[in-house]
Amino acid sequence: MAHPIPKDNSELVRLIVELRRAARSNEAPIWASVAERLERPRHQVTPVNVGHLERLTEAGETVIVPGKLLSEGRLSKKLTVAAFAYSKEARTKIHAAGGVAITVSDLLKTKPDGAGVRLFA
Repeated sequence: MAHPIPKDNSELVRLIVELRRAARSNEAPIWASVAERLERPRHQVTPVNVGHLERLTEAGETVIVPGKLLSEGRLSKKLTVAAFAYSKEARTKIHAAGGVAITVSDLLKTKPDGAGVRLFA
């Protein structure tokens, strides 16, 4: 029996279960790692800003942010970014740079084996 997930957000709980299931069925440990990070309490999660993506990624990469992506900094690279949540300004900056902002579920559907996906947390 699976252990209960102590979260009130039903969408988040559904995503965590979906990620764990994908990790087992596709033998993709990245999804298990993302699920574990999403399950953490908020005070244990380091916020990720758009400026971090600018400094630490290469153009054309696919990046997953387990949590909320915030808008501090600028972005000039075309990236595919998946996050559980985005600030409005962060989504705008990604699109302005020619990138794509998608949900974690959408990324899971397009890359079920997790190949080429970089965890950014």
